[in-house]
Amino acid sequence: MLLRELLNHAAARFVLAGIDSAQNDAELLAAWALGISRSELQTKLIFDEEIDEVAAGPLIVAFARRQQREPLQHITGRAYFRNLELTVGLGVFVPRPETELIAQLAIDALKADPSNQPVAVDLGTGSGAIALAMATEVPHAQVFAVEKSAAAYEFAKQNFAKYSKIENLIQGDMADAFQELIGKVSVVASNPPYIPNDAVPRDPEVQQYDPALALYGGDDGLDLIRIISARAKELLHPGGFLVIEHADSQSKQVCELLLADGWVQVSAHQDLTFRDRAVSARKL
Repeated sequence: MLLRELLNHAAARFVLAGIDSAQNDAELLAAWALGISRSELQTKLIFDEEIDEVAAGPLIVAFARRQQREPLQHITGRAYFRNLELTVGLGVFVPRPETELIAQLAIDALKADPSNQPVAVDLGTGSGAIALAMATEVPHAQVFAVEKSAAAYEFAKQNFAKYSKIENLIQGDMADAFQELIGKVSVVASNPPYIPNDAVPRDPEVQQYDPALALYGGDDGLDLIRIISARAKELLHPGGFLVIEHADSQSKQVCELLLADGWVQVSAHQDLTFRDRAVSARKL
């Protein structure tokens, strides 16, 4: 059979399953299953190359899993975040493109810090995405990260080891982590759980596969953000920078929460789709 026909059939089934990125996912899965790059796959498609039943087997299995709305990243075991290739799977939140905004704001603040070795903390690191983005893009910074979930911590440990940053990762509660850093931190960043407990995520990939511990943030979704505000005020030195991701409907609430807690220079930030996505602030 022609590889192109198999790919187009999969994409059509993905559309029927409600997957918005049908063609893209089909091509990514095909390249992964065949062990080739996306450009090599395109070459095969241009020349209408055939694929035998043996080679097609892993593709068909991968396509069937995705059609059932299993996340693409769980099938391939990897997720891309800025310049990172992260190991992910069941039990850890898959990093999203919009979270790159939070990483960028934190990185910019670290780069602007005048100290020779600024300290940054990622509260609730999950796969390690934000922490490793800061550590790899600001190599003179000292980056610490904490994760409560045992399953997510194992993924973070793999990713930290891959980028040689394992020594500053701990498993624990963000509410009291890093006592030794109180008053010494330049940047605190976090993508916490912020979905209200009674809300049901629309996408099956989120509802069925992302861990509840990484999704739900109390009755109003802000429980963890309250904890982050309190803990960041303890960790940061005067003038230190805080950035928190939130749902696109929560910007006003998060700004008011931080102002009530005594933060200054509280600012809202939009992602690339012009949705309110993050709030930053400075410690007085």
